[in-house]
Order: sequence, then C-alpha cells, then structure tokens
Amino acid sequence: MRMTKRVLALALSGLMLAACSHKDKDAPLAFAPADTPYVLANLDVLDNDTRQAILAQVDAEMPSQVAQMKAQADQLATSDPDMAKYLRTVAGEFDGKTAEQVIQETGVDANGYIAFYGLGLSPVLRMQLADAKAFDGFVAKLQSDYGKKFDTVAIGTQNYQRYVAPASHLQFVIAVVGKQAVLAMLPDDASQPMLRQALGLDRPAKSLQDTDRLTDLAKAKGYAKWAVGDVDLTRLLPLVAGGQDPLAQTLLKARAESESAKTGEPVANLMQMPPSCQTDAARIAARIPQVSMGYTTLDEKHRDIRFDVSLASDIVSAFNGLKVELPGLGTDPTAPFELSFALPMAQLRTFWGAQADAVAAKPFTCPMLDNLNDSFSSLGESVQKAAVPPIGDLLGLHVALDSYTANPGGGMPKFSGRVVIGTNNPAGLLAMAQVTSPLIAGLKLTGNGQPAALPAQLTNALGEPGWAAMGDKSLGLAVGADENGKLADLLKQPGGDAGELLRVHLDGDMYGSWIHLLEQRAETAAATAATMNPDDADAQDDQKNTAAALASTKAQFAAMESEAAHIKAIGANVRMEDQGLVITTHTELK
Repeated sequence: MRMTKRVLALALSGLMLAACSHKDKDAPLAFAPADTPYVLANLDVLDNDTRQAILAQVDAEMPSQVAQMKAQADQLATSDPDMAKYLRTVAGEFDGKTAEQVIQETGVDANGYIAFYGLGLSPVLRMQLADAKAFDGFVAKLQSDYGKKFDTVAIGTQNYQRYVAPASHLQFVIAVVGKQAVLAMLPDDASQPMLRQALGLDRPAKSLQDTDRLTDLAKAKGYAKWAVGDVDLTRLLPLVAGGQDPLAQTLLKARAESESAKTGEPVANLMQMPPSCQTDAARIAARIPQVSMGYTTLDEKHRDIRFDVSLASDIVSAFNGLKVELPGLGTDPTAPFELSFALPMAQLRTFWGAQADAVAAKPFTCPMLDNLNDSFSSLGESVQKAAVPPIGDLLGLHVALDSYTANPGGGMPKFSGRVVIGTNNPAGLLAMAQVTSPLIAGLKLTGNGQPAALPAQLTNALGEPGWAAMGDKSLGLAVGADENGKLADLLKQPGGDAGELLRVHLDGDMYGSWIHLLEQRAETAAATAATMNPDDADAQDDQKNTAAALASTKAQFAAMESEAAHIKAIGANVRMEDQGLVITTHTELK
C-alpha cells in the first residue's frame, strides 16, 4: 500500500509539472484509446511561480523519500535481494539531487505533456521529453548500476528495450518514440499489433484526444486541469473478469501455474472463466460505475484534491438527503486533532440489510466472487444484531484532542480533549454506562448540555479534571483543564448538512508527535524482544533480524518526521451528493 501511494504521488507530481494538452495530434492523449478503462493526464499548465513552488516542496521532501526507499531495501535484503538492490539503485539516482537536476538528468520536459492510461488493462505511460539522449542515458545508467540490462528489440525501424519476468509472464517495455518516452507493462507474448499500439506506431481508431471525456469531467467536478484521473469500472471490471483481455489472461495464467504447482490441477482447468464472471462484473460495475479525481487547489501552501465515486441511485438516495444530528459535524474542525464521523445506525441497518437480501436472493455465481456471497451473508446477520440498543440508537462520534503526551512508563497517557457520542437515546446510554462502571453510578446529568464534574475517584485515576454532559441527542465527556467550556460549546454546534458523513483535521505538530510516539513504541518492542531467550540460537538470529528491521524502521520514522515538519495541517471531508460520494482532502504547508 505504501509503495502504491508513493507511485501515485510521483505520477501526480510529474503531471503537475507538465503542460497544456491541447488538440496536438502528437500529444500523449492522442495515443490513448477513447475507451480506455483508466487514465490520468494533465490538461493545462501551471504558471511558473507555482511550478517553482512545487519544485521547492519536492526538494524539501526528497531526502525523506530517498531514506524511505533505502529503508525498504534494507527490509527486503533477505527476502527479496533483487528488489532490494533495485530500490537502492533508484534511491541512488535521486540521492542528494534537486528536483530540477532530476528533471534535467532524465530528459523529461517540465513543460511537456504526460498521460498514464490503459491499453485494455495493460498500463502505458507516455511523456514528452526535452532531451531524448538524456533519457536514454538515464535508463542505461540505471540498468548498469542495477547490474541487469534490458534486451534491445526492434519492431520495424523502431527500437525498444524490454525486460521479461518469466514467473509472471510479463514484459516491461521502455522506448523513445519521436520526442516521447514510452513505458508499458504488457504480456510477454503480446501480439505485434498490441506492441505497435503501445509504442504509438499505430494509432487507436478513436483517441481520448478526439473526445472531451476529461475536459467534461474536469468541468463537471470542478477539477483543475493540472491532473485529471478517471477509472471507468463499467469497462474495467468486465475486462478483468471476462478473461479475454491479454493482460488479464496473462495474470490468470501466472496464478493458475502457481496453484497447479501446489494442487496438481491442470493449468487449463484453473484458467477456465465461466460466462457468469462477466455478468457478475457488470453487476458490480453498475453499483459503482466510475471513480475520478483531480486537484481543486494547488499553490505554494495548499494541495487540495477531490475524489468522486459515482454510485447507483438507490445508494445515493439512502444518504444524500440525510441530516445526521451529530454536534460538530456541520462545523469546520479547529482542535489539533478533530474527527466527526456520522454513524446513523438505523439508516445503515436498513441500507446494508437490503444489500444483503439482494445478494441472498441472487448470489454471485462467478467462482472468484464466492467470498462476496459469504461476506454479504455475514453482513446481513451483523446488521440484525446492530438493532439492539445502544448500538441501534447511534448517530455518530465526535472526538477532539487538544493535547496528547505518552506516559514514558507505559501507563495512562496525559491528554486533554472531548468525546461526544451522537445517539437517539442519550439517557439510556448513560444508564447503561452507569450499570457497567460503578465509578459513574452517582453521576447526574440534566440533559441541557451543561457539564457536570466527574466523580473524584475517576478524575484521580485520570490525573486530570473531567466532566460529562448530555444534550438532546448526545452524550459527551471532557478531560483536561478548561475542557468543560469546550464541551458545552461542542454540544451546541450544528449537526451535519444533508449528505455530510465525515470531517477530520490534524495539525502538523500533533502529526509529528504521533510519529515520534509510534517510533518510541517500536523501539520498546524491539528492546523487549532482544531480552528474550538470550541463549537460544534461533532467538539470537531473530534478534539480529529484529535489530536490522529496527534500524530500517528508524530511518522510515525519521523520513516521516521530516515530511511532517513541512505540514501545517491536513484534513478530509466526505459527503454524499446527487451522483455519489465526494471525498476532499486538504493539505496546508508551513
């Protein structure tokens, strides 16, 4: 997951630095099929000041990214030395260099076009080059340092390089075609027409450049044109499940060979894909037809991204008009850490119960989706149990932390903040809590939102003053000096607007302190492991591995702390709108 996020981040960074994709017949999007199942591309250019600000941010984060790659290489040194060597090689190409130097050495045109798309399922990356010789030199140096060179192959008059991974039956292709670099992952037995289209020697019958798919998407969703991404699940999932796409067949073959080696089942049998898989894939895609994303704000201090998940109309209608009466859900968070999470259990039970009933009435018949039938069956049982109070009365949860300090001795941490539970029956929840904990048995709350002091026995255990309060549909607890006033204010805050589901905020200082806390716990766990069975040879080997892993982990934590030092605040909002789920993320830099 972390590697996937890093790859996406690097792709986005490249897109941000690239320029306008107008109706140029040789723009990267002119080579992408109009019906590609996924695409990520730039449609416009950043102004020079913003571009320089982005480069400065990349320069600040580069050392930590390099450190993380080296740390991952250390972790893989024993289990996958080949990948470890590759990571060290890549890290070495970026180590000690500025973003501007990397751009120059790779020959990439910082004012060029770039597109990442699917040729069917097979991924292709095309980017314009300012210096093709520099790019060739960079690729050659990378392979030389790695110690494994790609094969050089020709198709007509066009040369390209490829590396074949026998176990996975995949080939990785690199080429300079005209003024563009092309990188692709294809089946090792890709047909010549497929290779020619991947390299751009043959054009698709209709390209994305010929359509307004991305420009219309950007306009409809409010995406800035610096980076627009679209995944069409109505195209993608049938390709995955249909068994006809070349990459899908290749991956299925690799999986079948691995399974056959364990069970003895013939590979041909394991590669059978019944027609029901195509039907089931289309059924799932109809529920979630499309996922898209794009920047909404990008300048030297802000990086805001919007994600849209289109959903079937019955899913949307279940939540887009729903107003959850959770105090604070309708207000921007202000505490160092603050989370408002809607959990309207009555509506969730109704919705998920209907989904479970639909699957029970018409189960998925594709063998690959058997686990989905089991999952929905378990879900149906769970939602019935969730009807029992106090779970069935829940509306949501609001947590706000003003401070948090770990206890060096491992005991109760020192913190200040407040927790509010939204519920249709706050008095019933309080009564149940009093039955469960004698410490609050005598606590009396009036229901008008006014905080009452917690019993002395409980505050002594906490080491801080504490209060509780009850509103019309909420029950709250606060710990720490002056938190009683903040709790009273929180209970007066508005609930969510129609469709609002989540708000979260975390400032950079608390983020950094949490990273430091996790690092301390990792060190403590490693120290504890090192003292166990000191005379056991196997245990000693484990201790050596643990020590190596700890050194790698420390480097990763140092890199994370370095990144956190540049962050003023991060946050996210989730809401259900008329066409589906909208997720917005916000990053503010110092």
